[in-house]
Amino acid sequence: MKKFLVYGSYGYTGKLIVKQAVKEGLQPILAGRDEKQLREQASKYGLEYRAFDLSNTSALNSAVQEVDAVLHCAGPFSLTFQKMITACIANKKHYVDISGEIEEFEALARMDEQARNAGMMILPGGGFDVVPSDCLSLYLSKQLPNATKLELNIISIGSGVSRGTARSGIENMHRQGRIRRDGKIVSVPNAWRIKQVDFGRGPKRLVSVGWGDVSTAFYSTGIPNIEVYMAFPRVMVNTMILTRLFGFLLYTRPAKDFLKWLVGRTIPAGPSAERNKTGFSLMIGEVTDGKQTVRAKLRTPEAYHLTALTSVEIIKRILAGEFKPGFQTASQVYGADFILQFSGVTRENK
Repeated sequence: MKKFLVYGSYGYTGKLIVKQAVKEGLQPILAGRDEKQLREQASKYGLEYRAFDLSNTSALNSAVQEVDAVLHCAGPFSLTFQKMITACIANKKHYVDISGEIEEFEALARMDEQARNAGMMILPGGGFDVVPSDCLSLYLSKQLPNATKLELNIISIGSGVSRGTARSGIENMHRQGRIRRDGKIVSVPNAWRIKQVDFGRGPKRLVSVGWGDVSTAFYSTGIPNIEVYMAFPRVMVNTMILTRLFGFLLYTRPAKDFLKWLVGRTIPAGPSAERNKTGFSLMIGEVTDGKQTVRAKLRTPEAYHLTALTSVEIIKRILAGEFKPGFQTASQVYGADFILQFSGVTRENK
């Protein structure tokens, strides 16, 4: 029986993923740094576990050698992906993660040739970041093959943010905003552009963000100009604007470490089980070639719940032999309609 490793299995999202994997009849090997949490989680599901820090190269390689694929769930990914992907390439094992970090995506894309030579697939962004938006982007690009600009607008309703997501945001906040312009990723100020978008419930205020699709949608569609917008509470938008003036005070290592400590004390582990069930997200994508414009709307289950669904499905397909060697996005491998198989997902043209 083919096996896969879930590193960071006892984090908020890792727990959802393990629960979903077991529900679908899979038996992942659990892994992470904290042996106590691993032992408790493994005992709950009757699974094996491996406790090690990613800096322990010998233990990392030993664990990776046991499996066919790794689902990497330990963020901030900018601090953890390099060691894991190095082990996966060296041992010719498939790599999937649930990151949404542009810098990591771009670094992994540069490893495409190494992965092809190893006969293994690198597929980052296997969760809410960026599977649904990636599939929507490819769907739109097929409607307008000569599109030169893509805009994605995203809103989450009835959900929340996990500690892990908040800590990743803090770790990467010095990078500010990101857009793709003429094929290249460029930096823009936080909340660089603010606009109103109607998702069907009246206009919502959205701000530009450096969402993962600024990187991945380019590989999926070839569209050279990409911008992503999301809805945030007004206080967060105002804070983003203030960082234009005072951000340098927050970008130091001591400041980041303090903010991440504060997150651990003030933010819940993640949305409640009830929110996982009832929350949902809406996305409106728009592509244009300068003359024509095509729009489509996608509705998905709550973001963390969807991450468990999509990442486990990707792993299942890999273990069944459905993969393409090299750096890939979900839509490149599994198509624009991949997202439609999940309960609660609907897509309509606008």
